[in-house]
Amino acid sequence: MSDNTAVRAAKLDKIFGTPVCAVLLAIFCNVLWGSAFPFIKLGYRLFSIDSGNTASIFCFAGVRFMLGSVLVLLGSILLQGKAPRLPRGRVAAECCALGLWQTTAQYAFYYIAVAMLTGAFGGILNSTQSFLGVIFAHFIYGNADRMTPAKTLGCAVGFAGVLIGTIGNHGGGSGWGVFCMMAATVIFTLSGPWNKSVTKKADSFAVCFLNLFVGGLALFVLGTVMGGRLHVQSALAAVVMLYLAFICGAGYILWALLMKNNPVSRIAIFGFVNPVVNVLLSAVLNGEPLFRWQYLAALVFVCMGIWLVNKAPAKKEKV
Repeated sequence: MSDNTAVRAAKLDKIFGTPVCAVLLAIFCNVLWGSAFPFIKLGYRLFSIDSGNTASIFCFAGVRFMLGSVLVLLGSILLQGKAPRLPRGRVAAECCALGLWQTTAQYAFYYIAVAMLTGAFGGILNSTQSFLGVIFAHFIYGNADRMTPAKTLGCAVGFAGVLIGTIGNHGGGSGWGVFCMMAATVIFTLSGPWNKSVTKKADSFAVCFLNLFVGGLALFVLGTVMGGRLHVQSALAAVVMLYLAFICGAGYILWALLMKNNPVSRIAIFGFVNPVVNVLLSAVLNGEPLFRWQYLAALVFVCMGIWLVNKAPAKKEKV
């Protein structure tokens, strides 16, 4: 690492490690992620993609992730002063396999679910990754990440919120849509340890680039072979696609730097912003009911659960 690169990295670490900046950026990241679901549904309308047109849905997802991978490269150049060094051999193959699992498999289910569920309920369902991650970590990492009474209570409250949200006709969607969203959430949660393992062997920017590009390319090829096509209906459609790509690239880069320079509980606790933004934007962009009591009650329970599972005892962590 050159002196100039080292100085730049030190400045970034100082900025991202400042408590006020860390909190604001953590909220910003969750606002981005919370806006993804409603913007994807908006994108379907702008690209004239029907909910049953799985092939075109895959093409839509593939283009988004390939564009996101390009933004990761640009982010690396801007923030690190250099393009990431791509791995070779077995490590490169593992990165590509991770992309097929974490991006292709996960988002094949996720994008089908988006087409079949309301944005509000889909976002509430997707927030269960916060609770599944805590449960899986208990078995994967052993004593390093055991369940605590607060985490157990948080998971129970969070899942209770999800159950409340299902009251009615599956939250405004289909049973198949619920299954697809839960499948995507489980795949995402199980991808965490694998992703963490791979980033120890290669540059994290390179891992993310290959993850997004290979996974996105596979989705696009699969959709094209199935007969899918994308038709840009207006300039707004292109803007929405670029924004969704920005969520991929910027969200990953910012969150990685935040997690590197801050205690996990200081950052992860702001995950409650995600479903809140999702519900609000679903109402604004897609005309979904904002004051449906099931959504509001579920939102309160889910946010409370996320807060509980991420609230670490003060004596165990220096903030």
